[in-house]
Amino acid sequence: MKREECWEKTYKEIWKFVCENHRGPSHHREDEMKMTNWMKYNRKRLNKDLMSTKRKEEFLKLRELINSFHRVNQYC
Repeated sequence: MKREECWEKTYKEIWKFVCENHRGPSHHREDEMKMTNWMKYNRKRLNKDLMSTKRKEEFLKLRELINSFHRVNQYC
């Protein structure tokens, strides 16, 4: 499997996970650690500006989806 195919496969897995669970992967759950590490690695590459524009756009969409499920404290 080529790197591009592997990246796309993992991206789709995480997208599906977020849509089903309405949250991002947690670093506290062992079965979600692979997804969490993938997110951290790609966030670092994004910050260093090492991503292609296509991957950057897709990764930013994924981060927006995850952020759309964040809760706001109702007591503030």
